[in-house]
Amino acid sequence: MSLPSQPKPISSMPFLCASLLILLYYSTLFAFGDDDTPSAYEVLQDYDFPIGILPKGVTGYELDKETGEFSAYLNGTCSFAIENSYELKYKSTIKGVISKDRLKNLEGVSVKVLLFWLNIVEVVRDGDELQFSVGIASADFTVDNFEECPQCGCGFDCNKFNAFLSSS
Repeated sequence: MSLPSQPKPISSMPFLCASLLILLYYSTLFAFGDDDTPSAYEVLQDYDFPIGILPKGVTGYELDKETGEFSAYLNGTCSFAIENSYELKYKSTIKGVISKDRLKNLEGVSVKVLLFWLNIVEVVRDGDELQFSVGIASADFTVDNFEECPQCGCGFDCNKFNAFLSSS
């Protein structure tokens, strides 16, 4: 009498390898993103703004191209001084509405003037000038002041700031 043959176990190794390859492929796509998606800084340029109105370190953004509503995300709050006259502070989320040469309904960006923190509510580009409005007042700066992105903590003068730190 012969015993009935047991079904041979199917090796799970090829299935496991295929699953790992698929997982690796999709995790690579999500980790590196879509190369065709512009950065937040490139989107600013598409709307005729210099990249330096946002600090370094934007981790992501959302943009509704139909309404212009946007959100930009930083890895925490960010502050720095400009020309020893102003101190800027960015919250971790910046929101507003963007259109060609105009950012309006801004939330998450403020400037210290004298002793008071005022919210910057609008930025308008007029030729080579950027007008920053806090509602009741505004200040104009040339666009070339914003060709580079400021860095949290030291702003546009990080080389001077780092030289000072290394010499002390």
